[in-house]
Amino acid sequence: MKRRGLLKSIGLLSAGVAFSENLYAQKAFSNKSVRIAHITDTHIQPHIGAAKGFEKCLHNIQSLESPCDFIINGGDAIMGMHGASENSISKQWELYNGILKSENTLPIYNCLGNHDIYRKNKSIQSFNEGKKEALDQITLVKSYYAFEVLNWKIIVLDSIQPTAEGKGYQGKIDDEQLDWLKNELIIAPKDKYILIVSHIPILSACVFLDGKNFKNGEWRVPETWMHGDAEDLVELFAKHPNIKLAISGHIHLNDRIEYNQVTYCCNGAVSGNWWMGSYKQTKPGYAVIDLFEDGTFTNKYVVYS
Repeated sequence: MKRRGLLKSIGLLSAGVAFSENLYAQKAFSNKSVRIAHITDTHIQPHIGAAKGFEKCLHNIQSLESPCDFIINGGDAIMGMHGASENSISKQWELYNGILKSENTLPIYNCLGNHDIYRKNKSIQSFNEGKKEALDQITLVKSYYAFEVLNWKIIVLDSIQPTAEGKGYQGKIDDEQLDWLKNELIIAPKDKYILIVSHIPILSACVFLDGKNFKNGEWRVPETWMHGDAEDLVELFAKHPNIKLAISGHIHLNDRIEYNQVTYCCNGAVSGNWWMGSYKQTKPGYAVIDLFEDGTFTNKYVVYS
């Protein structure tokens, strides 16, 4: 398969990403842009055609007339929790990783989703153990990291944090990650543009329509649907005008909003309505993102089936 050269400079091992040395070719891009396929919410499970659907999506990505340089997986690779047994979780990961090995030739950068974290019980210890197991499956040393392509810096966040006593999850970044993020933004040169990746949307419009959320004269959006620390992050981003784009998944809906010169795109779901067709008006799909040398970009949602 012909495609453009992959990565100009990475340094991913220090950033917390494990990968085979021969996976990435250290070549300069032939064009003044980089093309990314943003897949999210594949929710792989061993029934209802999920594996075949994921294969079809990967084939579609790799058959684009203008090829992608790499894939960003936005999280929820597997169906995961919902009362599944530990044995079932292992089979889901085996299926997911097997499909990538047999049907995909592109490098892939992973982001952690809430369904990726299997908990044996409702405790912080079990939550952390589940997160560690998920990171092992997607070959991440750390749940958040950054890397560079052309004159863009891509920052991958970990949106999934335990609630008090680990009984559930909440959309936010923890204090240690926030300090790291602030430093990454400070050290980024002003002429280097920034793309933020998170599983849960930092800022979104479609979350208001994901269910009957207008009750008793008020809109109510849980922090499991959108970052509870959105206001703090938006204020932080306003201090760094080189932040251009923030992408997410989680809601299985497709939207695009602009606020304070930052564009936020919630890029649907590969699985659509958990492999049962469209979810509301959003068909199963993925986003093709082009990052250009001058800081401009495009984010287009592609329906593959």
